[in-house]
Amino acid sequence: VFLSLQLFGTIVWILVASTQVPLPLLQGWVMFVAVTAWFLSIAFLCVFLFGYANRIAVNWNQTDFLFHGATFVFYFGAFLLQAATTSLHHFPRKFNSTSQEKILADHEYNISIAASV
Repeated sequence: VFLSLQLFGTIVWILVASTQVPLPLLQGWVMFVAVTAWFLSIAFLCVFLFGYANRIAVNWNQTDFLFHGATFVFYFGAFLLQAATTSLHHFPRKFNSTSQEKILADHEYNISIAASV
């Protein structure tokens, strides 16, 4: 399970980092969630691989449940923010400008859709 979290977290990390950031506050939270979940899953994996789980008196089933529950909530919030950023694709970058430059170019729009999914 931890390896799948690392794989998908890395993919989200790469997809979001490869786009231009028109709304830094929204996509900054997405990057924070992806990077934090990635590092925490690496830490959990190391705890189990090196046998520290046997030495630490913690209910690991409950800890695993809480970790995945919190990760789900944070990733769902990040999904909503990334989807909100993606939905602004057709709006102009500057409302007072005569040029109709979009917030997201077509290539960034496609990458944002992939990052949302």
